Amino acid sequence: MLILWNMENNSFKIKGGKKLKGEIIPQGAKNEVLQIICAVLLTKEKVVVNNIPDILDVRNLIQTLRDMGVKVSGEKNNYTFQADEINLEYLKTDSFQEQASSLRGALMIAGPLLGRFGETVIPKPGGDKIGIRPVGVHVRGMEQLGASFENKDGMYFGIANKLVGNYIYLEEPSVTGTANILMTAVLADGETTIYNAACEPYIKQLSKMLVSMGAKIEGIGTNKLVIKGVGELSGCEHTVLPDMLEIGSFIGLGAIIGDGITIKNVHYEELGLIPVVFEKLGITIEKTGDDIFIPPHDSYTIKKRMDGNIITIYDAPWPGFTPDLLSIILVTASQANGSVLVHQKMFDGRLFFTDNLIKMGAQIILCDPHRAVVVGLDKKQPLLGTKMTSPDIRAGMALLIAALAADGESTIQNIKQIDRGYENIDERLRELGAEIERV
Repeated sequence: MLILWNMENNSFKIKGGKKLKGEIIPQGAKNEVLQIICAVLLTKEKVVVNNIPDILDVRNLIQTLRDMGVKVSGEKNNYTFQADEINLEYLKTDSFQEQASSLRGALMIAGPLLGRFGETVIPKPGGDKIGIRPVGVHVRGMEQLGASFENKDGMYFGIANKLVGNYIYLEEPSVTGTANILMTAVLADGETTIYNAACEPYIKQLSKMLVSMGAKIEGIGTNKLVIKGVGELSGCEHTVLPDMLEIGSFIGLGAIIGDGITIKNVHYEELGLIPVVFEKLGITIEKTGDDIFIPPHDSYTIKKRMDGNIITIYDAPWPGFTPDLLSIILVTASQANGSVLVHQKMFDGRLFFTDNLIKMGAQIILCDPHRAVVVGLDKKQPLLGTKMTSPDIRAGMALLIAALAADGESTIQNIKQIDRGYENIDERLRELGAEIERV
């Protein structure tokens, strides 16, 4: 039985400095599967989803759907969903508000419910505390399709007597916003165009799933989606991609503390700029089939610009570099030879975790909430173990990598944040040789 996890007091104890070696298989993509699970609400027929990561955010979202009346069966990574008896009254309860506000993925139940039932709710945003993450793009997009919303204590309750296709220009290429509007539009009358849409692999995968259910979508993989509404959708089977954010995390891990790490079945063509950006830090990535191998790195040197100045690594909407990996880039750069400017453009709170790395001995100058200069230690001055608190998923993983590389013992508190995005990460790292204990 799926239950909500409460891990407020759990910690990791890590004894650092031990080389890691072996093979690791990335989990299913968290940011994809949250959309896919919400999409099961679009049909009364059965939907089979494979390669679901067994992580906290996914467990909580599945439990939320169960409480709404969705029938869920299966085991660990493969589940069958059937949303043929949905209790819309549950959306008005305090229990739903509490559950939905604990994870941002719950935002994406709004589009499927509005499209299928003409009634919905956008809960207060949950998830990582990485800066301002407004829901305006969701509300405005659904309003353009015919919905009207009322704000009640931060919860947006929406109704639509009839949904009609429209031309929608997104003010920002929001992934969750695009997903919500897309899932609303597939059941609206007429044609909808979403311009400046997010085009991450997550949206590409969601679009392919919807097409397999009977939706009509053109422009998949681009920033212009054209949707011709249909009367209803059928069931389907969908397999989730490997998590590119885990893959990026393991690349950084392999460079810093690895003695030869193979990352299996990565779907290399879906990684975008991720290998390119890590190679800018001087990391060697060897591709064999659909696996990548990170050889031992006694040292790695950050590349410079053609004029000899230090490079800047920054985030941008896809196909630019994903903001979710800048925390991993930052800790990886701290052990490189050379300097780099890390510029986090999209969120204003994601770099504050660097105070933990500075406490460990990393040479980082936090210029402002968006920029940090990292002066690499070239592995000549080891980080020192310390006590830390994980503020969000990716920063938590960056701190875990730093702790594995550090001299001495480290404690990371609030590991619920790490468990939200990484499946059984302590067990999987122990298989590579890490000394890590869940307390």
